[in-house]
Amino acid sequence: MHMIFRLFLLMFTWRSRSRIGLFDVGRMPMRATLTDIDYAGHINNGMYFSIFDLGRFDLLLRAGAWNAIWRRRWLPVVQAETIRFRKSVTLGTKFEIESRIVGFDERHAFLEQRIVVAGEVYVSALIAARFKGPKGPVSMSDVVEVLGAERPADLREPDWVAEWLESTRLPSTRRPAPSTW
Repeated sequence: MHMIFRLFLLMFTWRSRSRIGLFDVGRMPMRATLTDIDYAGHINNGMYFSIFDLGRFDLLLRAGAWNAIWRRRWLPVVQAETIRFRKSVTLGTKFEIESRIVGFDERHAFLEQRIVVAGEVYVSALIAARFKGPKGPVSMSDVVEVLGAERPADLREPDWVAEWLESTRLPSTRRPAPSTW
């Protein structure tokens, strides 16, 4: 994450916003600044991933999950992400990052994140995240147990998620991954 100023600002201000449940929609207000904008005058496509990092961190903090995760030295890491752009967000535009856990399997938590301007979706992304601990990957059942979270009955990731993960899978870090075209 290269948005260090915004990260520090988030760390000092998250308590001023309402607490939320782990499976609620987290909303975080922001404004497009000069450091977000590219030569076309809108938020750079790659910048959205960093902005979404802040939204996930805000969700974990406000849901009360961050302390339990941090105490165990678990770190959330993105394993896969896909994004769709609908409209451009230009300099000075106020927007909200919306973040919501839409499902999980044994390895991943799946989050949908959106950039919303005046109630309208401009950008939408799906993120597959994992937790890494000092001894390696942490199973989602361990994470859910530590957080005391119960999977809501209506929590269902989109049907295409499993196929998406499989079709974009890279070899394990313990196997070679030569760059051949």
